[in-house]
Amino acid sequence: MTRASLDKQPHEVASMFDDVAERYDLTNDVLSLGQARLWRREVARAVDARPAQKVLDLAAGTATSSLPFARTGAYVVPCDFSLGMLRVGKQRHAWLPFTAGDATRLPFKDDTFDAVTISFGLRNVHDTDAALRELHRVTRPGGRVVICEFSHPTWAPFRTVYTEYLMRALPPVARAVSSSPDAYVYLAESIRAWPDQPALAARLRDAGWTKVAWRNLTGGVVALHRGFKAG
Repeated sequence: MTRASLDKQPHEVASMFDDVAERYDLTNDVLSLGQARLWRREVARAVDARPAQKVLDLAAGTATSSLPFARTGAYVVPCDFSLGMLRVGKQRHAWLPFTAGDATRLPFKDDTFDAVTISFGLRNVHDTDAALRELHRVTRPGGRVVICEFSHPTWAPFRTVYTEYLMRALPPVARAVSSSPDAYVYLAESIRAWPDQPALAARLRDAGWTKVAWRNLTGGVVALHRGFKAG
């Protein structure tokens, strides 16, 4: 099966990402019109990793998102449930401790990480609320979560243009540069179906996170949500 349905059966989504692993980073740069690199920089600033801190990078894929944390001297664990992504990542960054894991049943002890983060992966998890609770479980008291995810543009005219881009322009561009273009049709549909900024903030609070806030990037195309585990 090359394209996962929006009910996000885990084996279908994992298979889909296995198929796109080899050219995933290149495709993201093209489809985001170069914004993906800016978004990664903003995630790194929000996580604010420090030397010797433990950081969990969930849905890390090939670990492109993990490298900024490693450069600070933090101990970063790239975790993903796509074995294809992990294999490609391990070939490129053999020194990182790649770990296979399901976001709803993380293979880590309670209170392990100083910071947990997930970029553009939460909407692909079968049970979003279970994943938010698991991230909370493995974070130490006083630790933080940073979620970078596609969201809802705040300016209505731009929101209309953006939606048209997702459904009309993204699939043909993906066919030109991706190893599995059908996957990007699913990704476009999943972006449209994802909750807006206040709705995701409410789900974070329901999962136990405190001091929840968000910041829009690129006019709300992407939103950074942050929360803390009560100490």
